[in-house]
This record gives sequence, C-alpha cells and structure tokens, in this order.
Amino acid sequence: MPTILVVDDVPLFRELEALFLARCGRVITAASGREALAIAAREHPAVIVLDAHLPDLPGEEVCRLLKRPDPPFETPIVVVTGSGAADEHAAAIRAGADDVLAKPLSRMALVETVQRFTRFPEPRGLPRVSVETPVHIRAANAEAWGTSRNLSRGGMFVECEGDVRADELDLEFRLPGSADPLCPTARVIWRRPQAGAPTGLGVRFLELDAPAARRLDAYVHEWAHPDALAFAMPRASGGIS
Repeated sequence: MPTILVVDDVPLFRELEALFLARCGRVITAASGREALAIAAREHPAVIVLDAHLPDLPGEEVCRLLKRPDPPFETPIVVVTGSGAADEHAAAIRAGADDVLAKPLSRMALVETVQRFTRFPEPRGLPRVSVETPVHIRAANAEAWGTSRNLSRGGMFVECEGDVRADELDLEFRLPGSADPLCPTARVIWRRPQAGAPTGLGVRFLELDAPAARRLDAYVHEWAHPDALAFAMPRASGGIS
C-alpha cells in the first residue's frame, strides 16, 4: 500500500484531504514545511500533496528543497495553491512540482491526480486529447503561429513554422467551440526538428490560473477516451504534463 504525505497547516484541509485519499493508500500528515521535510526523509512516501502556504516555509521552497538533485528525490509532489493565481502555478512548476491543483479541491481531482503516481509502476501523464487549434506564439524577440496537435491540462504539443529558439513562450489559443482565449506562458520541454516539416514543440504551461486550468480539464475529460493517458515527460523536465 503506497504511503501518501499530506502537508497543510490548516487542520480542516489536512483532515479533509486525508479523508479523500484514505482509499488510495496509507495517509500520513504534516502541519509545517520543516515537519514535511523530516517525514519525507524518514518515510519515503510515494507521493506528497503539499500546500503552497505554510507557516514556516513556503510550499514552493519545500518543493525546491526536496527536489534538489543530490541526493536525487524521485517522489512526485503535487502542490496545492490557495488563490489559484497564475503566478502561484508558475512558481510551483519552477520549484519542481509534478502537478498543481487549486483550492477548493474536488475529491475526484485530488484522487485522480494522486492515483496517476501510485497505481502504476511508472508515473502516468495527464489525460490528453488530439486537438487542432491555431496557437499564437510570442517570445522575447520572435513571433510565430502554430497548430496544437494534442493538449492536456499541463501542456501541449505544437507544430509551428520557423525556428522558435526561446525556452519560455507566451501562448494564445482557443479551445474548439470557445470564443474566449487562453493565454498561458509555457516552458519548452522538448523540440522535434525535422527537415522539410514544421518544427514541433512540447511545452509545459507555467502561468496558468485556476479557471483556465479547470476549462482545460473539463475539455480534456469531455473528449478523452476513458483510458487515455498521456506519455510522461522526461524526468529532467521537473514534471509531467
């Protein structure tokens, strides 16, 4: 039975998350960042659900400390943000979070997220759907148009004309059937150069607020096959999208 560490300084949230996850494994809890670091070192949990706002250390700092490369720490970390602001999402990803959820948490979202990391020998990626929609790409000194080929709540694969060299991008795209654009920033995780064909970019979303993340989640869950699971991004990317 996998061990799941839930970290939150508010007893109500801590107990509620532990209740939600009770059937997913053995749940242990911590009320502060330093307590979480000590328990993680001792218990080696299968996954950590980490609140972004703790009384002693910010959740992103706890995540960063745990994800230091020496010694390597392979435990997936799910950071839970309070406001759902885009900059909080980006801070968690930059700190090494494998996934980000926003309060108020739904039981289904939390359980599905944790089970991606505990039910299989290797962590599974987020559900992903094929979708073709124009994507406006902007970088510091470049601008291009591309086409999304598949999409998850955590990122997308984009084919684009031209050589986009920047590692971080501003994106703008619309989900099919929606007039309201989504405008996340994103980090390029991998590139697919191919002579005579459009360049391919695998990107992970950075600045993505909670309403946008929920729109993406709802769209993917509506159109994905029930058993559809994305490939895992390389571990060096600091996460799965």
